[in-house]
Amino acid sequence: QVHVVESGGGLVQAGGSLRLSCAGSGIPFSTAAIGWYRQAPGKQRELVALINRDSTTNYEDMVKGRFTISRDNAKNTVWLQMTNLKPEDSAVYYCNAKRLNFPVFDVWGQGTQVTVSS
Repeated sequence: QVHVVESGGGLVQAGGSLRLSCAGSGIPFSTAAIGWYRQAPGKQRELVALINRDSTTNYEDMVKGRFTISRDNAKNTVWLQMTNLKPEDSAVYYCNAKRLNFPVFDVWGQGTQVTVSS
């Protein structure tokens, strides 16, 4: 069975840092695009950062220069390093693993809460 599990969320003061982890099982991470999404109360889920199979990356404009996504395929893990956190970064952060070619999968984790206090 296919799973992804997020960890690393918590409470941090503005200007602080957190590193989120997304660990996959039953998934060949090296063949998947892994995205970090976030959803704040009353808002739609939005893509924060994406790392493709070839390790190219994309970032939402509001986090460019502050967040870094990286992967270790041998460990089946993707990280989101978040620095200079702002209160508006507070949200539940979700990991998504997606592969569009056979075997197709589109898997979400349960989310991890990030709260940034001002």
